[in-house]
Amino acid sequence: MMQLLTAQSVASFPVLNALIIVPVVGALVVVLLPNSRPELMRPVGAIFAAIAGAFSLYVMAEFSVQDPGFQLQSIQSWIPSLGINWHVGVDGISLWLVVLTGLITPIVLIAVDPHHDPKPYTAWLLLLQAGSFGAFLALDLFLFFVMFEIVLVPMYMLIGGWGYDDRRYAATKFFLYTMAGSALMLVAIISVATLSSGGQDITFNVIELAQRQALSTNTARLCFLAFVLAFVIKVPVVPVHTWLPDAHTQAPTAGSVVLAAVMLKLGTYGLLRFGLYLFPEASVWAAPTLATLGVIGVIYGAIVATMQKDLKRLVAYSSVAHMGFIVLGIFAFTTQSLEGGVLQMINHGLSTGALFLMVGMLYERRKTRAISELSGIQSAAPIFAGFFTVAMLSSIGVPGLNGFVGEFLVLIGSYETRRWWTVIAATGVILAALYLLWAYQRVFHGEPTADDEKTADLSLKEGLVLTPFLVGIVFLGVYPKPLLERIEPAVNNLISHLEDHSDYVQPDPGAPVVVERDHGSKDDH
Repeated sequence: MMQLLTAQSVASFPVLNALIIVPVVGALVVVLLPNSRPELMRPVGAIFAAIAGAFSLYVMAEFSVQDPGFQLQSIQSWIPSLGINWHVGVDGISLWLVVLTGLITPIVLIAVDPHHDPKPYTAWLLLLQAGSFGAFLALDLFLFFVMFEIVLVPMYMLIGGWGYDDRRYAATKFFLYTMAGSALMLVAIISVATLSSGGQDITFNVIELAQRQALSTNTARLCFLAFVLAFVIKVPVVPVHTWLPDAHTQAPTAGSVVLAAVMLKLGTYGLLRFGLYLFPEASVWAAPTLATLGVIGVIYGAIVATMQKDLKRLVAYSSVAHMGFIVLGIFAFTTQSLEGGVLQMINHGLSTGALFLMVGMLYERRKTRAISELSGIQSAAPIFAGFFTVAMLSSIGVPGLNGFVGEFLVLIGSYETRRWWTVIAATGVILAALYLLWAYQRVFHGEPTADDEKTADLSLKEGLVLTPFLVGIVFLGVYPKPLLERIEPAVNNLISHLEDHSDYVQPDPGAPVVVERDHGSKDDH
């Protein structure tokens, strides 16, 4: 197995291990702090989360732009009798999700006051950060499963302990949905590892299993479906999405931000890293169905969002629509669509994370999220309205902001292989403008009531907390090159792997869509 690691790919300092360990140590430190000093809990937790965030920026700085493989790898034997190792690494697909996780957690720890029990609240957020890092970095199937499951517990506790009126119902529904999919994935993981051995040593190493491609066609398809079920529940994809609006609506603000910005990406990342990489033939076989489900999510999420009376629930359904775009991009199998899908994961984290933060701030001021009870907020809080406008326009996909770049790449890339799916999905952009602009008009414009006129504008602290989101939204909308030049080599490597192990051939983007034949007729190329 060690021959899979080159001298250049192995980190001299195990920074990826540190990413996972630092938040865990932080959670232990917070737990050991005296209960008589509650004011220390969040600042201490934010320091450890920020250290992990600094390590993620170090990973970004050390990342080699042109290397399509896994970098900074670290591997230690864990359960040698079963071929299980602690094996972590990062490539262009996972890099920016690691950076996003590193930056989001300290921000929400600083920004959001839990109002009660700060010690367990802080500890659970740090464990959630550690588990998310582990899931994005794991190159061992068993390690990935452990990390994939670990993140469920902190989120369950955050929703159930610090959520709103129906928090226990929402937390239980979230846990049961995700556990159901994970149980089948565990069976598939064991099947892949054992059936792929073929007389060789059993291994859970993702790189080696992808190279072996030892499963029969039907077995690979069944295992692929088991993995996909776990991931589409996490995304979530229609029709297994119903846990998400309840979880978002009932979760505390910090929980909603981390759920939208980080945890939902475990599903789309899993489809890329384990679906396409381990099961290329099965991915091509199932692609039309999964692309269809993605497009249904785009339209369904937008239509249902339009009907919502609760502002937070509206933003939650917008996530269903945005994640549908990413699923379409993944299963279009072109360089542009996959790049757009990965970039859109980051874009969604920034725009929707900012929206959830501001909805939470608005609730703290008005103690309501009902759209009908809010009006004319702009006149009382113009700076707040301006920040909300930028995040909303990013979510719509207005040119010049990050949402446009991701959606444009998904659509132009998907048009090559999923033409009619793309045409239908494009209407989702129009629908997004409908429900978000209509909601904004009702909440921020109009005649303010006496209560609306008393709404406080953004404080300096709140403005500083939101600024990184808006800087990212504008920067990636104007200059996405630093992200795309790191994503592209890994995406091209994945597509080459897909072509080598299936009958899929990526269409030449330089070829004309319509060609003239000798007899004068025209045909789609």
